[in-house]
Amino acid sequence: MRQGLEGSVGAGPMQGSPELERTVAEIVDASRILAHEGIIDSFGHVSARHPNSPGHYLMPRTRAAELVGAEDILIFDLDDALVSKSEARIFAERSIHGAIYRARPDVVAVCHHHAPQMMPFCTSDAELVPVFHLGATMGATVPLWDSQDEFGDTNLIVSTRQQGDSLARTLGANWTVLMRGHGATVAGRSVRELTFRSIYGARNADVQLKAAQVGTLRRLTAAEAVAASDFNLTPFAMDRAWEQWTRRVRGADEP
Repeated sequence: MRQGLEGSVGAGPMQGSPELERTVAEIVDASRILAHEGIIDSFGHVSARHPNSPGHYLMPRTRAAELVGAEDILIFDLDDALVSKSEARIFAERSIHGAIYRARPDVVAVCHHHAPQMMPFCTSDAELVPVFHLGATMGATVPLWDSQDEFGDTNLIVSTRQQGDSLARTLGANWTVLMRGHGATVAGRSVRELTFRSIYGARNADVQLKAAQVGTLRRLTAAEAVAASDFNLTPFAMDRAWEQWTRRVRGADEP
C-alpha cells in the first residue's frame, strides 16, 4: 500500500503523515461544524482528497456528522472501493464524492447535505443566485441536477458510478449543484473552503427566499459575485470564521 494509506477504523485515530492527520482532523471539525450550523443533520457527509495520494479520498463511516471522530475516517479509491481494512458500514452516496474527485482534479473536499434553506430551490423552478457578498462563495452559477432526466424513477439516492458521474457533469466547473427533490452537493479547494461555501450557500438561499417575499429580488452582478467570492475565500476571511466555528464544536478552551 502506498505511503500514507495506513489508516483504518477501530484502532484509534488514523496515524500517518502530519498532512494526513491534519486532513482527518479537518474532516472531523467540518462534519461537526456543519452539523452545528444546521447544514447537515443525521444525513449528509464530508470527504477530502487524500493529501498524500490524490487517487484516494477520506470519508467517515456511516454515522451522523455531529458524532464523527478521527477513528471513523476511512480511505476509498476513486472507484469508491474501500481501501481501509474495516467492516464498518459505509455510505452508498460515496458515489457522489468519487465522481467529483475523478472529474475535478482541483477539488480537494466535497460535502453532500440537505440544508432546509436549500430545499425550496431543489423542489421548484426558482433559480438560486448570489444575493449578498458572503453568499457569493457558493458560486456565481448553481445548476440543478435532475436524476429523472437520465435514470427515471429512483429512490433519489446517488448510489451508482453512473449517477455520480452524471451529477459531476452537471456540477461542471461550478462549486455548488442542487439535486432535484434531494439536497445539494458542494465542492471546495480545501476543507475550510468547502465548509465556508456550504454554510454561506445555505445562508444565501435563506436571504434570497426572504428578499423575494418583501420585494423585487436584487441579485449580485456576475462580476460582483466573482469578486466577492474571491475576497471571502482568502485566508483573511476564512480563517476568522474557521477559528470561531471550531471553538464552538471543540469547546472554548481548546486551540
